[in-house]
Amino acid sequence: MKNYLGRMVLLVEDYEKSANFYETNFGFKRMFDITTDVGQRFLHIGTEPLDTLGIWFLKADSKSQKERIGNQTGEQPSMVIYTTEIEKLYERLQNNNVKLKTKIIKTPEYAFFHCYDLDGNEIIVTEMKE
Repeated sequence: MKNYLGRMVLLVEDYEKSANFYETNFGFKRMFDITTDVGQRFLHIGTEPLDTLGIWFLKADSKSQKERIGNQTGEQPSMVIYTTEIEKLYERLQNNNVKLKTKIIKTPEYAFFHCYDLDGNEIIVTEMKE
């Protein structure tokens, strides 16, 4: 038996803007994108292989859902994204005018910084030392 995480869900204002943010800044790809006959869209992004953890965007429709955009985790980080080149990624985010919360913090075991996506979800970006 194999159990693994599939998708984390983020409420978004705009599917395309959110997908483009993660594609441009983190190099993620569209893993699944379909619109049903009743107009419900399922858009998943992530990295290869396709059975790894990804993000499932859901468009916020109701007033209460719209109030939760960017704050689904009660002002705590929404996710951790791992990288193998933290300084290069930090520079890319700076150049793309991504809102950065912290500078890179280095420890003997890892380095990390915090930033926000365009909907206000806080992201921790981490590079583990080998």
